Amino acid sequence: MGFKANIGFAILDLRIVTLLVLVASAVLLVTDNYKLSDGDKTSFKDVFAYRYVVATAAIGVVYLILQLPFAIYYAYTEKRLIRGELLPQFDFYADKIVSLLLASGVGAGFAVSFELKKILPDAFDVIIGIAQATGNADFDETIQLFEQEKSKTPGFLNKGIIASGILLVGCLLMAIVSVLSSLNRSSK
Repeated sequence: MGFKANIGFAILDLRIVTLLVLVASAVLLVTDNYKLSDGDKTSFKDVFAYRYVVATAAIGVVYLILQLPFAIYYAYTEKRLIRGELLPQFDFYADKIVSLLLASGVGAGFAVSFELKKILPDAFDVIIGIAQATGNADFDETIQLFEQEKSKTPGFLNKGIIASGILLVGCLLMAIVSVLSSLNRSSK
């Protein structure tokens, strides 16, 4: 086995692992939700940045699924499924674009999670304080809902941080694939 075979199998393995990591990140975030006693449900769809994180992971998954047949063929035959310079050039640029897209998803996920974790407890305290200051009995249920929301939000945001961290692993793996595809492109 030569350099091309080793790099072919390395790229194949990394693409498969990256695919699994991106799926794990998306699944974790899609299942991140909680329900309040009044029936209101909060999910990843309520946070635009989390939608973006899921979208970047989904784009990465689709790209990797499309790349798998080409990577498998190349790893086992040391030849390109499509002859010529088109496929190595496509791999070179597409791998870089996808890794940068994943990086933007990581940044969005971490940024919104950490920012909301910092801001929301104080915001809930202010709202609860205002409701308590009114002394109106009609606000008791509202106060309970805000206290419930305040207690459930950190877990929701922690899952967002974990999903973003998993996406970061996928981004790093995709960056390694990008480097290997660069080496593979220049090893003629």
